[in-house]
Amino acid sequence: MRAPDPEHWLYRHAPREWLRASLGELEQAKRAYAAHNGRAGLAGCRRAAGVALNGWLATLDAPPESYGRSYMDHLAALGADEGAPEAVRAAARVLRQTPLPGGEIVALRTATTDARALDAAETVMAHAYAGVVRAEGA
Repeated sequence: MRAPDPEHWLYRHAPREWLRASLGELEQAKRAYAAHNGRAGLAGCRRAAGVALNGWLATLDAPPESYGRSYMDHLAALGADEGAPEAVRAAARVLRQTPLPGGEIVALRTATTDARALDAAETVMAHAYAGVVRAEGA
């Protein structure tokens, strides 16, 4: 595992710091949903998952190029990553494919759709956390 490098986008934080930051993003998403702001809630879920994935990617000597730099790139790559469990790939696809409310397409929101996005974010975050723990034990 690399030492933190403040000049590098991925290594500016240690893996556990990325995971802690993802928990803050998830809390913001929960608050947004509680305030009936579906756009901010979904964006927060995506950020929470992507920031957690930064933690896992930071443990790798050479992160796969397919994961890109943005959290949406991370989610797209994870959704297609045959090395990840199907439940994790499906969660990444939910986060990536759910349309943001307020665009050209009217997306009906319910408590169930909010919960599905939160659950998907938590699934991806758990996968990233497991990857960090495995890397620390290696």
